[in-house]
Amino acid sequence: MQLYTIGYEGAALPGLIGVLTAAGVHTVLDVRELPLSRRAGFSKRPLAATLAEAGIGYLHLKGLGTPKEGRLANRAGRMEAFWRIVDDSLATPEAAHDLARAAAVAAEAPACLLCFEARPHDCHRLRVAELLAAGHGFAVRHLDPAAGADPAF
Repeated sequence: MQLYTIGYEGAALPGLIGVLTAAGVHTVLDVRELPLSRRAGFSKRPLAATLAEAGIGYLHLKGLGTPKEGRLANRAGRMEAFWRIVDDSLATPEAAHDLARAAAVAAEAPACLLCFEARPHDCHRLRVAELLAAGHGFAVRHLDPAAGADPAF
């Protein structure tokens, strides 16, 4: 079973849609706590509408998002604190519920975890993907809106 991740930092919406389509993604799993963006088209409603036009489903999983203090730690480069906050957040019942939802959706057809950061190793979606891989056997690949797919990690 294949699970993808993608970050929209620096991406244009058409490029992101193109990469998702080329990979055969059926559903985007938005793992931002707050699915809002200053970038046109990347907030929840417009993104879901554009994905629907391309034949791709959309599901927001708030329980898998990074809390504000984690986002602030990431922006400040305090990565040790960021990962601790992410791990604590992903240990909650809300996260467990949304991890189960993500696994069920991704088991049916290829799905892609979406968040902001371009590099998965700078983003909490890496940890979400690792949990889904370990708990449900997914093979994980990162999609780059500019270049396609990176090797599995």
